[in-house]
Amino acid sequence: MSQWSFLTNYGLVLAYIGRDPDSTGRQIAQAVGITERAVRTIVADMRAAGYLEPEKVGRRNRYRINADQPLRLL
Repeated sequence: MSQWSFLTNYGLVLAYIGRDPDSTGRQIAQAVGITERAVRTIVADMRAAGYLEPEKVGRRNRYRINADQPLRLL
């Protein structure tokens, strides 16, 4: 039987960041099962749409989810 999910990669990345806002792109990619490049694209899209707000911590970014943004539906 093939694997499938109700959540898109965008939803999975957002949920992972919600659980661990200090995680790296590599950690997110491994947990979600996508490439680091895909994670970077998804994070950039969500930042541009206002769903994620970055905070610089040393050389890394910590992301805060903007819960005031409405959930995008098809």
